[in-house]
Amino acid sequence: MRLLDVSPSVPRMHSATKLPFVKGLNEEGLLYDDHINADLIIKRFKEEEVDAVFFPHCNFGTEDTVARVGKTIGKPVLLWGPRDEAPLADGMRLRDTQCGLFASGKVLRRFNVPVTYITNSRVADAVFERGFNNFISAANVVRQFKSLRILQIGPRPASFWTMICNEGELLERFGIEIHPITLVDIQLRSTKIASGSSAELSKAIDYIKEKLDYSEVTEEDIRRIAALKVAMKSYAIEPGSTAIAIQCWSSLQEAMGIMPCLANAILTDGQIPVTCETDIHGAITSVMVQAAAMNEFPTFFADITVRHPENENGELLFHCGNFPVSMSIENKPKLRKHFLCSLLFIVPKQGIQEVH
Repeated sequence: MRLLDVSPSVPRMHSATKLPFVKGLNEEGLLYDDHINADLIIKRFKEEEVDAVFFPHCNFGTEDTVARVGKTIGKPVLLWGPRDEAPLADGMRLRDTQCGLFASGKVLRRFNVPVTYITNSRVADAVFERGFNNFISAANVVRQFKSLRILQIGPRPASFWTMICNEGELLERFGIEIHPITLVDIQLRSTKIASGSSAELSKAIDYIKEKLDYSEVTEEDIRRIAALKVAMKSYAIEPGSTAIAIQCWSSLQEAMGIMPCLANAILTDGQIPVTCETDIHGAITSVMVQAAAMNEFPTFFADITVRHPENENGELLFHCGNFPVSMSIENKPKLRKHFLCSLLFIVPKQGIQEVH
């Protein structure tokens, strides 16, 4: 995450934020004048491959240069200026920062540049830190949204009409690519991985045994779940996908004898969010939520299932549950058979697993 700032004074910020400056472009190390400095600043910003632009106003500002830079760079823009001091006794004003912010904001709108701002405040104020970090998070969402590719494993379940999406519109309007593979593809690769002894498979098996109580399942069960996780990850990495939408119900269980919930959970914990029922829109949203948290925390995907019978603010978020293991309040959540399997289809002898 790269943010171009023209001021050396910055708040506490996300660890992923890097701040190149305009120092060295002119004697002042500031953005001023119009044509010449705008061109130099634009060149610097493009070289630095910035993801957002922060324009702190030290005084009235140079709104034409701000607008030219903001328009050409085409990245999220943040305006802020320190709270002005009271005029001197003779009426002289030291600064007109707020007035400058109004001017820059209006000219940016004339140039059709989306812009947000932080209320006039001091660097040490909570509103400054909160506003700055919120902007960084929003800019990170924009950055990741514009380079989205979703791995689709299988079509949506036939009866799940709520999962319908328009792949052509996603590509044409937002540049979001869908990379489809079949359930046969994932089954074949999982089987091949399970029969081998790769380092990735061993790592996944060790993770399951370390994090979960697996006393109710067999070693073979664990191996198949780990192999599915490794296969899904490899299929995501190959085309550069940042999220996965999988048809988790019910062909995969009939073909492989396992629920993918735990494999989904492990991948989501590793910043590759996985959504159930081939929910493409859910996968897109998961990436956005994860980006808003600066990729420091995993997202989770759930059904809004049952309203609490008594608690007005209570809701059950569950049907199956592919929640990241790191979110569990239990030291070692239990790996066991799916509670609905016997009602919906014939369970293979090995059983069907999920994490609770």
